[in-house]
Amino acid sequence: MAMIGFIGLGNMGGPMMRNLLKAGHKVRAFDLSETAKKAATEAGATVVDKAADTAEGADVVVSMLPAGEHVKSVYLGEAGVMARAPKGCLFIDSSTIDVASAREVAAAALANGQLMVDAPVSGGVGGAEAGTLTFMVGGSDDSFAKALPILEAMGKNIVHAGGAGNGQAAKICNNMLLGISMIGTCEAFALAEKLGLDAQKLFDISSKSSGQNWSMTSYCPVPGPVPTSPANRDYQPGFAAAMMLKDLKLAVEAASKAGASVPLGSQASQLYALFAGSGHAGTDFSGIINMLRGAK
Repeated sequence: MAMIGFIGLGNMGGPMMRNLLKAGHKVRAFDLSETAKKAATEAGATVVDKAADTAEGADVVVSMLPAGEHVKSVYLGEAGVMARAPKGCLFIDSSTIDVASAREVAAAALANGQLMVDAPVSGGVGGAEAGTLTFMVGGSDDSFAKALPILEAMGKNIVHAGGAGNGQAAKICNNMLLGISMIGTCEAFALAEKLGLDAQKLFDISSKSSGQNWSMTSYCPVPGPVPTSPANRDYQPGFAAAMMLKDLKLAVEAASKAGASVPLGSQASQLYALFAGSGHAGTDFSGIINMLRGAK
């Protein structure tokens, strides 16, 4: 079993860390939240005072942080994780961040005699708690091979997407597509209402026709057709609109730097900015149907 440092014990990181403990690993954990630290201690982790302290003698360090700036501040510099971790240590960053930052930190790890993968996740809090997350992994073959058994303790589907940064690329491409498809699905159901077509009837038809998509069949934005969707819980997340907006902004930024055209991704980003900015940042992203209906 490995000695694992874990940084970031929020809604996703907390349950991921607990699944590592359940798998028999020893975990040294850090978070800024005292509540999260207490929960980690109760779960059986050793809580430390600084993020870099998690790396002392660690085989692996896992991080789940808000943005690229946080990842760089935690890993880089004389007081960072890399400076404290032993040679050969593996870093697994499961944050969703910009591709450039992921590649910058991975290059620094390599230069320091360490390994790193970017491994953003899909599956939400429920997947984190159940250990069924999907990991999209960027990094060398050697880094991926070393990361695989650790990731398997936290997830069900682990896909090697290619070199450093490609896990982040896969995540933002996937979530841009999700954001676009959800808006299209919401528009279809909102139009059906105006035309007097029952939502269940539209679902029964489109879910088996050419309009079928995940946003409809697994996460339907109206109550009824998919009982497990947030629409049946007054749009409690789920996946909050603020998180979708973050991923869409990352996708649009990456597209600009790469010279790619993403007109629908850009429009989706603008619509989610309006939705989140109107007081719905914490609402499930499927709740954007209410904005499209004209509801306040």
